[in-house]
Amino acid sequence: MPRPGGNPDINKNPQTFSTERDESLTELLQLRVSSSMKESLKRLDGWQELVRQAIAEKLAKINQE
Repeated sequence: MPRPGGNPDINKNPQTFSTERDESLTELLQLRVSSSMKESLKRLDGWQELVRQAIAEKLAKINQE
C-alpha cells in the first residue's frame, strides 16, 4: 500500500539510473582531514569526484611500482 500523499502512479514511470563507470560506487569510505582541508574541498564543484580521482591516481602509481 502506498504511503499517504505518495505518488500512486510511481510504477508507471520507473526511474532508471545509469553511469559511465566500470564499477558502481557502492562502498563508503570515511577519513579524517583538517578543518582547512575540508573547507577548501567543499568550495570546489565536484569535490567528491576530485577526491576519487586523486585516490585512483595514487593507487595506480603504487601498483606500478
